[in-house]
Amino acid sequence: MYAAKLDDKGRLKLPAEFQRYLGGLPEKTLFVTSLDRRIATIYPIEVWKENEKFFENYTEDPETAENVAFTAADLGSEADMDGQGRIQFSTQLRRELDIENQQVRLQAYNRSIQVLSEAIYQARRARSAKSPETDLKLLQRAGLK
Repeated sequence: MYAAKLDDKGRLKLPAEFQRYLGGLPEKTLFVTSLDRRIATIYPIEVWKENEKFFENYTEDPETAENVAFTAADLGSEADMDGQGRIQFSTQLRRELDIENQQVRLQAYNRSIQVLSEAIYQARRARSAKSPETDLKLLQRAGLK
């Protein structure tokens, strides 16, 4: 978990570790969006294309897939990391998630980078603190190392 801040131009400076990861990818284009209108996610474009195929092929509840895909398209934009390790967030995404010129938390998750507002971070922190031992034991029984 890393602390970061969106600057007054809507750019997020990534920690060096994330810069190295994204810089080492064959395709440099990123897709920055939110799937739930709460948490922003920075996807390498290759991962985002996999998600687009998932939405197209999801037959269990096509309306749900359409809704989430719409949200992603509505708030999303392609971006590139600049030479200083910054990524531009769209104005609409920043305003929707209330992260304009705000402190955020970054978490690598499932081949992407989640960007949590301070309020979302604190809510998740409180939720994860309710039963950490029970949660861990359950996952260890399921095979967590």
